[in-house]
Amino acid sequence: MLIVGRNQRALDFARTIQSRPELGYRIIGFADQEWSGMPELSAHGFSLLCGLTTLPAFIRHNVVDEVVLALPIRSFHSDACGIARLCEQQGIIVRLLADLLNLKNPLPRADEVGGAGLITHYNSSTEGWPGLAKRILDFTVALALLIMVSPLLALTAILVKLTSSGPVLFVQKRIGLNKRTFNIYKFRTMIVNAEDKLREVEHLNEVSGPVFKIKNDPRLTPIGKVLRKTSIDELPQLFDVLKGDMSLVGPRPLQLRDYELFTKSYEDWQRCRFSVRPGITCLWQINGRSSLSFEKWLELDLQYIHSWSFWLDLKILANTIPAVLVGSGAA
Repeated sequence: MLIVGRNQRALDFARTIQSRPELGYRIIGFADQEWSGMPELSAHGFSLLCGLTTLPAFIRHNVVDEVVLALPIRSFHSDACGIARLCEQQGIIVRLLADLLNLKNPLPRADEVGGAGLITHYNSSTEGWPGLAKRILDFTVALALLIMVSPLLALTAILVKLTSSGPVLFVQKRIGLNKRTFNIYKFRTMIVNAEDKLREVEHLNEVSGPVFKIKNDPRLTPIGKVLRKTSIDELPQLFDVLKGDMSLVGPRPLQLRDYELFTKSYEDWQRCRFSVRPGITCLWQINGRSSLSFEKWLELDLQYIHSWSFWLDLKILANTIPAVLVGSGAA
């Protein structure tokens, strides 16, 4: 393998390959002009074999199986194209370092869309086949849970209807995947005109940031307090999971009101939480819920997105049950 480029990205890549002999690669050296990082290059056992102008001659007269292009594309585009064409003519494999954009958490993957080859940078591990598998798991588990708790759903609906006037279900617009809006379903726990009275109780907010939560909300109905404490009011969201608007595990969906305040006060990197489907439960749910600050809530959401795995989902689901039974931080 010959690496073309003399920047830090190229050296980091070479060191990674060097540390993994099981891959079967031997780096013969670098091709580029001399630079200030030459001592570091030599310290790791690498050498500068040729410059860009002498590279064609070097390739013609030496054993090179693969060439990795690590040149800055903007300033060396014509050079990179010429080297790639030269390798194509001689049947040499050309590889291109995918982190062209200096992203903080790159998850690059080679894709083909409509016959066009693309390098795709995903924001989380839930894209592609993992995302499909997660969706299958969501649908299967949500359907099974709905069947299992159907008697509880029926009993709750009766109690809500008998103890207060108004509809059984509370339907509200929420912000979902990539900021799409959807209807979230919950058992109604407040009086009918609760949203109209929000301004009257906003000064009682016990959570920092744009989210509004108070433990003893005066708008709650008697049965609503019990449903909130036990999280039974959240069960109709299993229908949102079946529809594909939500996942079993993911960042909790924000209300439209909260999102408007969010857009005014928070930075773009914090909006990464909208890159996955919102969930019924999440790391926030098992780590204190309403007792956590909104900033800590965001931190846990981003931690979930960047470290997602099936094991993490299963761990969160398993820990949600005791968190709900204890009622920690419920509001």
